[in-house]
Amino acid sequence: MTLNFAHRGSLTEAPENTIPAFQKALEHGAKAIELDIQLTKDNELIVSHDHHFRRHNHEITGNIRDYTLEEIKEIDVGSGFDEKFAGTSLSTLDEVLDLCPSEILLNVEIKNIPVIYEGIEKILLGTLSNHNRLDNLIISSFDHVALKNVQQLNSDIPLGMLFYYRVLNAWDYANKSGLNITSIHPNQVYTDQTFVQECKKLGYKVYPYTVSNWERYEEMLNFGVDGVFSNSPEIFGEK
Repeated sequence: MTLNFAHRGSLTEAPENTIPAFQKALEHGAKAIELDIQLTKDNELIVSHDHHFRRHNHEITGNIRDYTLEEIKEIDVGSGFDEKFAGTSLSTLDEVLDLCPSEILLNVEIKNIPVIYEGIEKILLGTLSNHNRLDNLIISSFDHVALKNVQQLNSDIPLGMLFYYRVLNAWDYANKSGLNITSIHPNQVYTDQTFVQECKKLGYKVYPYTVSNWERYEEMLNFGVDGVFSNSPEIFGEK
């Protein structure tokens, strides 16, 4: 049985990584949701893929790190997507945790590149703990040092190792990293049957990103993936 993730919520129907996007994903019956976190100037966790606002609002200069949470909540990130979302702001991790039932598997990606957020791992685990949300969870990152930091704080947290570029024998790298990796998240463009089989030999689940074409999705299933990250409700809402 595959478990597909709604990538940044339902980003084709609402501004990505906002509460409306996550609500849409839940309405489609998503059993798993992926989101990205950054830190504000006052060290609050905000849900955003980018470290800046240009994807949502070209008028806002600077980076998320330059603004307090209060200031960020005043920034409109919805109008650029559709006027019906005017006034929508980026969500906080607290808001997403309040929205998503505990049976929804959450993949929280630490966005620690190109901005390095010192201490984000401890803040994240504290927030998750406050919401009793340390179960049914994956913490992932392209920053494998961040994964190490998470493990040092709580060795029971399932870790997902993200890969963008092709890495020679990524499964061996994960196995020799000293990290308690439970899943590998490769770019779908180079994911093939050999990649999946080699990962599974070492006990890793494989969740490629971002698979939004049904034909490619079926190919991934034939390779034996455990699920995919997808922008398509047809895929992430699959029963």
